[in-house]
Amino acid sequence: MSLPFPSPTVQYPSRAEVLLGYLAYFRSALVAKLDGLPPAELRASRLPSGWTPLQLLKHLAFVERRWLVWGFEGEAVAEPWGDQQDGCWFVAPSETVEHLLASLRQQAERTRAVVLAHELDEVGQPGERWDGAEPATLERVLLHLVQEYARHVGHLDIVRELVDGTVGE
Repeated sequence: MSLPFPSPTVQYPSRAEVLLGYLAYFRSALVAKLDGLPPAELRASRLPSGWTPLQLLKHLAFVERRWLVWGFEGEAVAEPWGDQQDGCWFVAPSETVEHLLASLRQQAERTRAVVLAHELDEVGQPGERWDGAEPATLERVLLHLVQEYARHVGHLDIVRELVDGTVGE
């Protein structure tokens, strides 16, 4: 079961907490959609694009790391594109759902720490992540992450419906 949707009528102490609340909600919806999928379905694709639910899980943890740790903070990150191989999302046979969920949880904690240590209008550190462009503000990075999660959790909603008919949040 996922966290309750962060209703617009619920008060948060700051805009940063609002954005963190949406990220937490979408992460929990992702985990809820994965819960109960048979192991074979976690590693199988039901879509023409070919991605699997485990690949999506790994991708989202790496997206957060790329945008916030490598990008915004400007910290060196080993294998920032480690969720990809030959231009596609990739999960090694040795990677387990438990390991990937733990990685997502660790990244969520790191994300929260980064966000609470900065102001939303702060600009990220220049670096390789920006590919020569001016770094984005923390607020723009967080909005990007919210849309990334919302879009991909919607994709996973379709996959889950195709697997066993489960729909909705």
